[in-house]
Amino acid sequence: MTERPARRLLAVSTAFTVAAGVFVLGHAHSAGLERDDLSAKDRKRVAAVTALATDFSRAEQYEAMSGGAATSLAKIDIDSFSHFSENITFEERETFKLGNALFQKLWVSSPSSTQASDGLGPLYNARSCQTCHIKDGRGHPPEGAQDATSMFLRLARAAKTPDDEAALKNFSEMSLPDPVYGRQLQDRGVPGLKAEGRMAIDYTEEPVTLAGGEVVHLRRPAYSVANLAYGDLDPTTTLSPRVTQPMLGLGLIQAIHEADILALADPDDANGDGISGKAAVAIDPKTGRQALGRFGWKAQSATVRQQSAEAFAFDIGISTPEVPLHQGDCTPAQTACLERPDGVQERLGDAEAPPPVMDLVTFYAENLAVPARRKASFAGTLAGKRVFYETGCASCHQPKFVTRRDAENKAHAFQLIWPYSDFLLHDMGEGLADGQAVGVASGREWRTPPLWGIGLTKTVNGHTFFLHDGRARNLTEAILWHGGEAKAARDRFAALEKHDRDALLTFLESL
Repeated sequence: MTERPARRLLAVSTAFTVAAGVFVLGHAHSAGLERDDLSAKDRKRVAAVTALATDFSRAEQYEAMSGGAATSLAKIDIDSFSHFSENITFEERETFKLGNALFQKLWVSSPSSTQASDGLGPLYNARSCQTCHIKDGRGHPPEGAQDATSMFLRLARAAKTPDDEAALKNFSEMSLPDPVYGRQLQDRGVPGLKAEGRMAIDYTEEPVTLAGGEVVHLRRPAYSVANLAYGDLDPTTTLSPRVTQPMLGLGLIQAIHEADILALADPDDANGDGISGKAAVAIDPKTGRQALGRFGWKAQSATVRQQSAEAFAFDIGISTPEVPLHQGDCTPAQTACLERPDGVQERLGDAEAPPPVMDLVTFYAENLAVPARRKASFAGTLAGKRVFYETGCASCHQPKFVTRRDAENKAHAFQLIWPYSDFLLHDMGEGLADGQAVGVASGREWRTPPLWGIGLTKTVNGHTFFLHDGRARNLTEAILWHGGEAKAARDRFAALEKHDRDALLTFLESL
């Protein structure tokens, strides 16, 4: 079995301090941040309950309740990712439903007689949150000429001036926008305004032979932009494809104590196991301070509210108090876009999505429940769980945490949850590299995505496309694309006998 899980027991950690409003990451021996929400007695209880499994003859206590008391027990169907946390109050359920209505709301261009619903774009990718986060689940690559609403291209250029370098260094900019096309390629425009362009993908097939002779064909994508409407991209601008991620359990992830995530970090691989996860840094718009990044493909967002505000701005072109861009991602080079009217209503505030809208949408996003596990105690699932641990998957896909006792929402407080992620950045190798640095994440690094709910992807979203750009058409392909720090685990999987590979897949499908 890999030595990686032993990181939790090592006296090597990442120190996390907040001094004079600055988020500082450094290395310390026996000096990692300690949970300040627990008594000494509770810290021992939490350490015991989150210890990695060693007995695979039966399911662990509460293992089927992936989201603790917030877990959804509703029947499994296409709406399995859209239920509210089971433990929110009756009054909060009304708030959740109002947030859901706003999440599904179709925005229109300005000016419009539909006040409080205008402000779309002027350049945009989708007209609603739900358009991208289909059934609150996982996006997919385009499957037709007009089908790109749940996948987009992030744009970022190289630093060119001392001011550029300073902005990246102090995280006032997580990446630098293309001077013409901004931070994201918008493939739609309001009437009379040309879309920026269209994402183009060219796939080539690569065979991989597994133990026993089974051949799996991986598809390697190459990305470009067709029909650029406003001139050329900057020569240094990189294209990073991103499918939308599932919305499950975001409030619970937010409630994980920083100390528990930082305790898993080993950026210099001090224990020599080949895994060197590092913490991401983000700016929390509420405080203006540096904070632990934990949301997004590169962990570029510190909070659910921040992630929601950035999606409003760059996906839909709607301004919020957190990201007050009334013309969305329009740049100074796009004068026709900047001249378009916005949807700000003075009586409602100085943003197209004012604080009450953000409050409701954020509450909705924070309280989408994780479905209960299926067949967690079945022999086949347990056999696959053993393989999951023995191949080293649990090294990065950390099975469980206990959330903060002092979480802002009581529904998220002191819950044993099973996200299967360490929420750290890892080098995933050249095969998955996008060449785009975001904050402290390099062009080869990605945040470990949570695995909870992964087995219901086909049920909810009607497909099994995985990884940041959906190149993997099933879980086997997704595993085989792992490289860099995950290459050893990937090679162990490829060397398994078929019945063991199948058992691992059975376990993943139960999550």
